[in-house]
Amino acid sequence: VIYCDSSSVTVLSAGKLTERKWDRNCRTCSSGVFPNERIRNIGISAHIDSGKTTLTERVLYYTGRIAEIHEVKGKDGVGATMDSMELERQRGITIQSAATYTMWKNHNINIIDTPGHVDFTIEVERALRVLDGAVLVLCAVGGVQCQTMTVNRQMKRYNVPFLTFINKLDRMGANPSRALQQMSQSIRYDEIPADFRAEAADRRQELVECVANADETLGEMFLEEKVPTKEDLKVSVLREF
Repeated sequence: VIYCDSSSVTVLSAGKLTERKWDRNCRTCSSGVFPNERIRNIGISAHIDSGKTTLTERVLYYTGRIAEIHEVKGKDGVGATMDSMELERQRGITIQSAATYTMWKNHNINIIDTPGHVDFTIEVERALRVLDGAVLVLCAVGGVQCQTMTVNRQMKRYNVPFLTFINKLDRMGANPSRALQQMSQSIRYDEIPADFRAEAADRRQELVECVANADETLGEMFLEEKVPTKEDLKVSVLREF
């Protein structure tokens, strides 16, 4: 860079001077130049050992950002993508906030994986200042824990909207219903925001209709205008899928 001001930058490249105008409606990301409306900064936060880094690893894999999944303390010794420090790989915890990106539906998603240990909560504080939204991860076994409450307060302080992801449903002792109840009581959030309840009910009905099209028993109940119970739906799903 030879010269830079508020409207342009002059660059020396291959012996030639080139002036480039700033476009205030776009930003340069790791994946290229994107309009501001197609860039998202998303944080992932939780109590320690709730599975933030593991969740991030899956997001990166299923969006095509990485080719292989590596566990936080996997037998291959590689470690998760977001654990760049040697101490993080040894301890299996996040010490320093780490950032990466992925692409989804023509949007550049910048992901910030934050520490869950109370000793490194200042890292969460710093990350929240630049976020458009966040994912608050709950462990299905531990539910709402002390650092969950701290992160919730921090998100409120910086007006960061977030959704809750209940992780580790396959663990022994997992109880997602208890986690939802704790979420409602301790951090005072419902599983479905009031503004979306009507739409959620419509979407649920669409799902029931899809299952009814595949399952004869449920289809008959649907034609007779009977309301299937949760148990009826579970049986139908297990039978057909």
